Amino acid sequence: MAEIIQKDGTWTFDGDTVRIVPGNDKGVGPLRRALGEIAVPLQALAGISFEAGRKSGRLRLRLRDGADPLLLVAGGRLDDGSDPYRLTVENDRAGVAEYLVDEVRNALLLDGVEPGPVDRYLLPGPALPITVSAGDGTVAFDGERIRLEWNWKTEESKSSGGARTIALADVESVEWLPSAGLENGFLRFRAAGTTVSVSVPPKYDPHAVELWGFKKDPLMALAGAAVAARLPHPYAQTAPAVELGPAPEDARPAAGDDPDALLRRLRELGGLYEEGILTDEEFATAKQAIIRRL
Repeated sequence: MAEIIQKDGTWTFDGDTVRIVPGNDKGVGPLRRALGEIAVPLQALAGISFEAGRKSGRLRLRLRDGADPLLLVAGGRLDDGSDPYRLTVENDRAGVAEYLVDEVRNALLLDGVEPGPVDRYLLPGPALPITVSAGDGTVAFDGERIRLEWNWKTEESKSSGGARTIALADVESVEWLPSAGLENGFLRFRAAGTTVSVSVPPKYDPHAVELWGFKKDPLMALAGAAVAARLPHPYAQTAPAVELGPAPEDARPAAGDDPDALLRRLRELGGLYEEGILTDEEFATAKQAIIRRL
C-alpha cells in the first residue's frame, strides 16, 4: 500500500482504489470539505503525475472523461482549492509522492486500464440529501425533486414567483459556471416543458441560481453533480451494440503467451524489485520483455 499524508490531505492507494481525504489546511476549499472522502476506483483513472516546485510540489490525478459527475459538470473550471484531485506536497515528501505515482501507474499498466472516455459514471457523486446555499438562492435535492428557494438578494421578478420545485424526471441538463471577472456565474437546470428562453440571464431565470464569486460558489457544483449523477449519462450510446467477429489471427496472443500468466509474472517481478532482490536495470529489462509479449 502507498500513502502520502499532507496538510492538504491524505491519499492512499491499495492496488485497486485511490482514497482521498481532504486535510485541514486553509487552502482546502469548502467544496472539498463538504465532499469528504472519495474512493476512486482504478478503472476510473486515466493517469497520475507529480510536478515538483521550488517550495512545494503538486500531485494530480487525471480521471477518464465522463467517470465523475462532478468533473463533468465543472468542465475543468474548479480552482485549486476546490479540485479534489490535486494535492499540495511538501518538498521533503516528494519521494513519497513519486512512489505513489509509480504504484498507480504500474497498476494501470498491469490491469490494462484504457485512458479514454467512459459512457457511465464510475463514481457515485455527492451523497444525498444535499442542500447548498450560495448567491441568490438555495438548492435542495433529495434524489427525486430539486427545490430552489430565494433570499433577500434575489431579483424581485424571480423571487415573486416563489420557490420552484423541479422533478428529476423533467430535468434535461445541468449547467454550472463560476463567475469570472465582471461576469457572474450560475447553476442552471434545464427542464422539459419550460418556457424560459435560454438567453434569459440567471438573474431572472427561476430555474437558475446566480453566483457572484463568493467562497461558497463552488458548492453549487456539488449540487449540480448530485443531480447529474442521476440523469442519463451524456456519453451513453443510443445505437444498438454491434457484434464483432473473431479477431484476426495476427491480433491474437501468440501461442504459449497466456496474458494472465504474464501479468502474474509482472507482479512477481514487482515484489522482487521492492524487496531489493532485483536492481533498477534488471527490473526494467525484465518488465519490458514481458510487456512486449502482452
